[in-house]
Amino acid sequence: MRFEIPFFGHANVRAFHPRTIEITTEPDLTLQGDCIVGVSSNCGCREIPVDLKEKLRRSESKITITIQVEDEKFMIEGRGHEDLKLENPHDIVIRKSSFLCPRTLAIKCDKASEDMPREMIKKLQNPKTKGLFVIEVI
Repeated sequence: MRFEIPFFGHANVRAFHPRTIEITTEPDLTLQGDCIVGVSSNCGCREIPVDLKEKLRRSESKITITIQVEDEKFMIEGRGHEDLKLENPHDIVIRKSSFLCPRTLAIKCDKASEDMPREMIKKLQNPKTKGLFVIEVI
């Protein structure tokens, strides 16, 4: 199953966080949001389709998240969990840790925002840059 979420860049994208990556429906971003790589996305966790949520809520699920910006792709692999809430209307967060909250989409991920290629981050610092956050569950 595959689900694509469009988002945009922002001048304050930094992507220095060692444990998480986030996209948000919010149009603005402060410098403190150092895990946020995209703004103005068209959905948060709450709007993810129900059938996908069911797959995400399986501990055995393998989740692949691909962040696409122009011709570049950055892939992250993580896990699902039966206690995922997937209720936040604004944010989607993937985590290296096992921390769960209404914003969490995947846990035990193999990468965080600090791992993203700096060329991709540079592109995402342009508010006109369009990105795609692609969720795939096996």
